[in-house]
Amino acid sequence: MLRLRSFSLVAIFFSATFLSAQAFPNGTTLSAAAIPADIQKVFTKPLYKRSMWGLRVIDSTGKVLIDYNAGHQFFIGSVRKVFTIGQLLNQIGPDHTYDTPVYRTGDVDKSGVLHGSLILVASGDLTMGGRKNPDGSIAITDFDHNEADSLGNALLTAPDPLAGYAQLAQQVASAGIKKVEGDIVIDDRLFQAFNFRGEFNVTPIFVNDDVVDLTINPAAPGSAASVSWRPTSAALGVDNKLMTSAAASQYSLKLDPEFPKCIGTPDCTAAITGNLPANYKPMFTEKFPLVQTFRIVNPTDYARTVFIEKLQAAGVTVDAAPVKPNPASLLPAKASYSPLSEVANLIGMPYSDYAKYILKVSYNIGADTSLVLLGLTQKVDNMKDALAIEEKNLLANYSIAAKEYHFVDGSGGGPTTASDFAVTRMLAALSRQDTFPAFFNALPILGVDGSLGFVTDFESDASLAGAKGKVHAKTGTYAEGSEAGLVIKGQAFGGYIDTKSGKRLVYQLVVNNVPVSQLTDLLQIFQDQGTISAILWRDN
Repeated sequence: MLRLRSFSLVAIFFSATFLSAQAFPNGTTLSAAAIPADIQKVFTKPLYKRSMWGLRVIDSTGKVLIDYNAGHQFFIGSVRKVFTIGQLLNQIGPDHTYDTPVYRTGDVDKSGVLHGSLILVASGDLTMGGRKNPDGSIAITDFDHNEADSLGNALLTAPDPLAGYAQLAQQVASAGIKKVEGDIVIDDRLFQAFNFRGEFNVTPIFVNDDVVDLTINPAAPGSAASVSWRPTSAALGVDNKLMTSAAASQYSLKLDPEFPKCIGTPDCTAAITGNLPANYKPMFTEKFPLVQTFRIVNPTDYARTVFIEKLQAAGVTVDAAPVKPNPASLLPAKASYSPLSEVANLIGMPYSDYAKYILKVSYNIGADTSLVLLGLTQKVDNMKDALAIEEKNLLANYSIAAKEYHFVDGSGGGPTTASDFAVTRMLAALSRQDTFPAFFNALPILGVDGSLGFVTDFESDASLAGAKGKVHAKTGTYAEGSEAGLVIKGQAFGGYIDTKSGKRLVYQLVVNNVPVSQLTDLLQIFQDQGTISAILWRDN
């Protein structure tokens, strides 16, 4: 069942004359004759008979090799993240960390009693230690849990998603605090909360990427399915009403509600209901477990409860109720904390790791947060002003004018558009920066990992198989649902190709307006764009 939670669905239509000569803003035209024959074969498949393609390819000297419809404003989806992440990497550097301190108000007496409160100051750290592998690397899977409900399944990472909160709690205990007489407060004032695609308001504090993961397995038909979840917290309980049904019966799993608004109140519970056929095959993995998620719609309240639970586990007694709305009225003036009152500090992972996480799996909330963090470097603290700051930066430092794109957030939500001119100009500019190695390594790799890991059809052609591992590109998908079915309004690849002959190419490949009848059609678009990328690798 494809619910498309992660896609922004709006009714925007355009007409396209496929493979006809297209007019450019400067009055020039290009025809299909400029496209290599092997690529034209893909463009002219029946699947794309009502679609419009765009392709711009340049080499490291700036020479334009292919320029087809490059001035058209295409829907590019998450290729937009190239702009967000590239700019922030250049601004703060790959080694920058977002560190999360905890301060005390009041004094600690000789018996370890804090006559005051503990305040955790959110820094915008995207993972709070919850994706750190034992070797220090960031844990990522090819099917990320942020898309579990929209794509039908996910693969969970191994690290404890609450590791950072546990580390902070241990530090508090090590600082000699045994009891907190006051309250536990989350200071989430770093930036103004912004709405994420109608689901919830994102704040600078995160717990498990703001989702609760459900791991689901069938049992004997007629009995309850096996359901476990993480994190486990009094902030949200799960009521398992999912039944295992007979083989070949109707799949009717439902999360009720998918967005639990009761978080921050005692006894908040959400249910998983319906029937799970005993022989059901989860998407992508085609085997159990099945992963679904509840959204943590009140992340500040949830984080407060989790922190209290970890403090208690570390031996720190907390008098305040663990489940209640965050008591923001207890916060001091913003940025007024004394270094002498710091009792704990969680060092974040280098931003290069977060860039990898965001780009490999197309983590939308991480990209939107990164745009706001970019705004903070210029002393603005909200999404709207961050977009305005970005517009000025793109013109001043990358020579990309506002008329060449339309961005509504940092991740590529809604009707995000850009010309191939704009995308390739940005990619070329990023390749000249000192931060480029971190950006390049963060991109999905054809046939290897991220959103390009499953793109392997090109390998069936011996002349193209060598392209595996040689294409680093961000993918982007923008879909629209209707009664007639699903329309892929935009599917794009934007990135770099290290060709067979030793050149490095910058390219943007995009197709718009592809009606699809089933998910396999969407996967086929990925495969076709992978094949085109491999052709460019072989022939240049």
